[in-house]
Amino acid sequence: MTTHRAPEPVTADGRPVERAVTVGLGLAVLAGLGWIAGMIYTLVEWPL
Repeated sequence: MTTHRAPEPVTADGRPVERAVTVGLGLAVLAGLGWIAGMIYTLVEWPL
């Protein structure tokens, strides 16, 4: 007679993906802030 085992939880495998997504979003926010700062600098320094 065979035994029925419950499947292993997936949360342990899902953590690295969640961490990678969080790091990617953080880098995207930093890139966006840098772009906005560059645009403001360009507008301030633009010769009129």
